[in-house]
Amino acid sequence: MAEKAKKTKKELEFDEKINELTQDLQRTRADFENYRKRSETEKSLARESGQASAILKLLPVIDNIERAIAYTPADIQDHVWVKSVTGLVKNLEKSLDGLNLKRIDAKPGIVFNPDLHEAIQFDEDAEGEHEVIAEELQAGYTLGGHPIRHAMVKVTRQ
Repeated sequence: MAEKAKKTKKELEFDEKINELTQDLQRTRADFENYRKRSETEKSLARESGQASAILKLLPVIDNIERAIAYTPADIQDHVWVKSVTGLVKNLEKSLDGLNLKRIDAKPGIVFNPDLHEAIQFDEDAEGEHEVIAEELQAGYTLGGHPIRHAMVKVTRQ
């Protein structure tokens, strides 16, 4: 009975080898899981980077269309062609919204936020405690909640 309780040297070596191989397997599994997660993160970042790059190339086109609409002469504003171009902009905005692209709010009176707004002009003569937006000079956008282009604004104090 005492002989059965005591393991032979070979059995101890065998158990040690099993424990060693089990630990190696666990490390390999953990390494693979970390690799898989890292790979997924890198794919996601590459996809987001490509999407941001493509959108940044489209933003000047959107800016030009918006400028054209803003400076449409009053005598042709009711023309069918002008209305269709305005509809085109709304359609484009819906498509961009589907890509999780949002326009940064930069209306006059909103508090200036350097994380979202870039001050291009500053009204030095204004007095007040708070810096607020006086005018939006160029629209800014966020993609997935992160700014890809800051809104260019004129800032004043209130």
